[in-house]
Amino acid sequence: MTSVVIVAHHERAEVASLALDVCSWLGARGHKAWLVPEDAEALGLVGLGSDTDPVSADLAVSLGGDGTVLRTAQLVDGVPILSVNVGLLGYLTEVEPAGVTDALERWLSGDFLMEGRMMLEIVVERAAGGEPRRFRALNDAVIEKRESGHTVRMLVSIGGVRFISYATDGLIVATPTGSTAYSLSARGPIVSPQIRAIVLTPVSPHMLFDRPLVLDPEEPVTVEMLGPRPADLSVDGGRVAGLAEGDTVTCRADADVARFLRFGAHRFHQILKTKFGLSDR
Repeated sequence: MTSVVIVAHHERAEVASLALDVCSWLGARGHKAWLVPEDAEALGLVGLGSDTDPVSADLAVSLGGDGTVLRTAQLVDGVPILSVNVGLLGYLTEVEPAGVTDALERWLSGDFLMEGRMMLEIVVERAAGGEPRRFRALNDAVIEKRESGHTVRMLVSIGGVRFISYATDGLIVATPTGSTAYSLSARGPIVSPQIRAIVLTPVSPHMLFDRPLVLDPEEPVTVEMLGPRPADLSVDGGRVAGLAEGDTVTCRADADVARFLRFGAHRFHQILKTKFGLSDR
């Protein structure tokens, strides 16, 4: 018997019936499947919810779009992920809803590939002291101004050596996976997810040096808040902390990776072309 945890989008009508189908299909074959409790409650499937630690599962099934994939990666801490596209763009997803049982059959028979994606470890340290807070991200850590009409100042160090201070609306520290998310909107580079790198992209910088940087993942990036204006830290799109003068945020390559089931050659440039509607020339 294998165990499968399901992480599901809360607001798409078809997700509830798809989650029920997945649980029924696995249960009929002698396997254990459950939903994360908050997802089960939101979808009206309380009977399928369980407090079982998602990290104990053999497989995680993500039912939703890219945001659900990001949440799944944070919850399961290295458990292989089958990502099902019940969203809009579905850049990170692998199969469509009609193909989910076929994908599960292939997983059970061992007919799949495993792709690892670099993640970030993010450590927040307060100028006032106290225990550091730690987060993990598949896409990015974003430090942004809180007050409209003002920039924030941040000192960036790379590998423990001071680089420059930025006057900007924000800074994005992204993985190669995250290079096609917010960083792309801020005119950052697109980086193949097969490469290990840290991408540093300023958001609307008020300074002559406005170029994004592609950095060695073994050199941590530390951002220190300068001046009195407050900022917010978001990890994979969710706000996790407010930042004040003297607080620091350090980002480095995480020791573990996010693991995704693949069922064929995963050609990054072709997915990029399809998802962004690029035509042949």
